[in-house]
Amino acid sequence: MGTLSYAVTMSLDGYIADTKGDFQWATPSPEIFDVHLQRMSEVSTEIIGRKTYELMQFWDIYPDSDESTPAEKVFGRLWQHIDKVVASSTLSPADMVADDDELVPHLEVERIRRIGQEVEGVVEIFGPTTAADAIRAGLIERFEFFIVPIIIGGGLKALPEGVELGMELVEQRTFDNGTVYLRYERSA
Repeated sequence: MGTLSYAVTMSLDGYIADTKGDFQWATPSPEIFDVHLQRMSEVSTEIIGRKTYELMQFWDIYPDSDESTPAEKVFGRLWQHIDKVVASSTLSPADMVADDDELVPHLEVERIRRIGQEVEGVVEIFGPTTAADAIRAGLIERFEFFIVPIIIGGGLKALPEGVELGMELVEQRTFDNGTVYLRYERSA
């Protein structure tokens, strides 16, 4: 049985992208990228939406070139070996980069629950829109927040409105650039 997890990089005021969709301010430093490498080494399955899938296709075809840093090479290999469930009503099977990437036109909460029960390791739901229903349903067991010291004033919220969940802080870390990592587990 897997652990359903939601990881997000967000501003101090709780957004992952500004009103224009920009999230360049969230680019991880090398120190934070190393933490993502550790996190991703535990992930067996990613549940993502169309935009994230298209954004992350870079890592599926990422060349092992001389310009690649050692950390980038490791991340690319990790990403390529993660099973992906892509929720999109606009993509077609021909749009899938890897033959084993699973495309579903709509991601039901029950489907997310089954994925969590059927696979081993961490099942990460990436992206607030894709994760919203699972968060509302109380399915997420682990929340990982990378909070960047910036206030952007609006945009795409990291968490859905109206959700109330008890959480227990299990890990925290502050990075040299002022970003704070907080990992919470859902309280019983």
